[in-house]
Amino acid sequence: MPASTLEAAARDGDRERFLRRVRPPGWQNPRPRARYDLVVLGGGPAGLSAARAARAAGLTVGLIERHWLGGNSLNAGSIPSKALIRTGRAFEALINSRQFGGPDGIEPTADLAAAMRRMRHIRTRIAEYCSVERLVNQGVDVFFGDARFSAERIISVGSAELRFAKALIATGARPRVCAIPGLEEAGYLTSATVFDIATLPRRFGIIGGGPLGCEMAQAFAHMGSHVTILQNEPKFLPREERDAAEILSLSLSRSGVDTRLNTQVMRARRQNGEKWIDAEYLGAKYSLPVDEILLSTGRMANTEQLNLSAAGIECEPDGRIKVDDWFCSENRDVYAAGDVCMEHKFTNIAEASGGMAVRNAFELGENRISQMIVPWCTYCDPEIAHVGMSIWDAKRQSIAVKTFTVMMQDVERAITDGRDDGFVKIHVRDGTDEVLGATIVASRASEMINEVAVIMNARLGLRQVASILHTYPAQSDAIRLAAVAYVNGQRS
Repeated sequence: MPASTLEAAARDGDRERFLRRVRPPGWQNPRPRARYDLVVLGGGPAGLSAARAARAAGLTVGLIERHWLGGNSLNAGSIPSKALIRTGRAFEALINSRQFGGPDGIEPTADLAAAMRRMRHIRTRIAEYCSVERLVNQGVDVFFGDARFSAERIISVGSAELRFAKALIATGARPRVCAIPGLEEAGYLTSATVFDIATLPRRFGIIGGGPLGCEMAQAFAHMGSHVTILQNEPKFLPREERDAAEILSLSLSRSGVDTRLNTQVMRARRQNGEKWIDAEYLGAKYSLPVDEILLSTGRMANTEQLNLSAAGIECEPDGRIKVDDWFCSENRDVYAAGDVCMEHKFTNIAEASGGMAVRNAFELGENRISQMIVPWCTYCDPEIAHVGMSIWDAKRQSIAVKTFTVMMQDVERAITDGRDDGFVKIHVRDGTDEVLGATIVASRASEMINEVAVIMNARLGLRQVASILHTYPAQSDAIRLAAVAYVNGQRS
């Protein structure tokens, strides 16, 4: 976590408790064992999951963390962003209260410093679950410092050498910095620093239309910022289905976000004490004044300082560690998990892959990357969630699919909530009721997609799903309605 965040935490009383959990002041690394069954590099979701799985199997474990336990998810990712999104939605409810019988003309502006204090308090509370004390009580030797391979089965941290039978690299990823001229001089924020600011930007420029960029754009717009997103592609969320991205674009506009697609950022600069973004749209050039710039152009794996060549480990062209379908690197005694090797960089994937890699390494089970059924979600309003195959995945693999769609405007709970934008799309293998994937756009899509993930993992067919009672009214009833549409289609 950046030092400025810790200083801010000190002002509201959370710093001491937070540090005591994620990196206690004055911590002395233990004396290494002669040899560990497993050495884990990285104390984020993947590394913590791996260490716990190994200890549950009775293995000796040494865990090395460079910064603070909890990784990006706790310190500068999922937890702080969702806390801030919740604040934004509270303000959105005030702004839109008229349609629910509330007063008209409310235009509140957030006290961002107070919102950030709430976020840090939440983060401190959740830090207890990945604390040093908890790991030590579980029998994990915890080391803080920079780690690097010094041989195929030796990792150095400070002056200590940790010898291992197996190792797991789970060093995560960091914000990708693109080479926009003048950006460094103008000053900018990333996911690692955006939660440090205490004053709401009046004009907020966001470069990049991926999940974080869209989430922060809507949250800050709800809190009172004038937000402009500049995206170089023709739609937001390039990995999502086009109609899902279009609904998000309309929603962002309703939230007051100025969306500029197909836009190239040429440079950033300071002029007369102001920050400016120079951009180009279809050959037309213009300049945009902003108070803050958030760069949200993806993430890149943390591998540069590990001296991987000493262990005979190779990386993909984008910097991710090259692993096989069982999470194993070129060094057969070294595995990788989480953002450092996975294409999709989500906390749930990282946490699951850490335990899977350990079980593979010690032949406690067989877990393959290609067999993972992974739900993910972008937490805008409405939320956009996906699991399994998309239409273009099926086309690329020459798999015939049939899609059953239910619009949320036909779901009673969505209507009563005033949240009827979106849809449920379930893709099945043509000629069967086997669910291959789904996309859900709804205010509660992050919860609804989990039902589809369970359906897929349990290999339930849509015919069975159609007969399962759901609570009424519930937005998740849209999934049952899609299954009923399948059954009715079979009868016709």
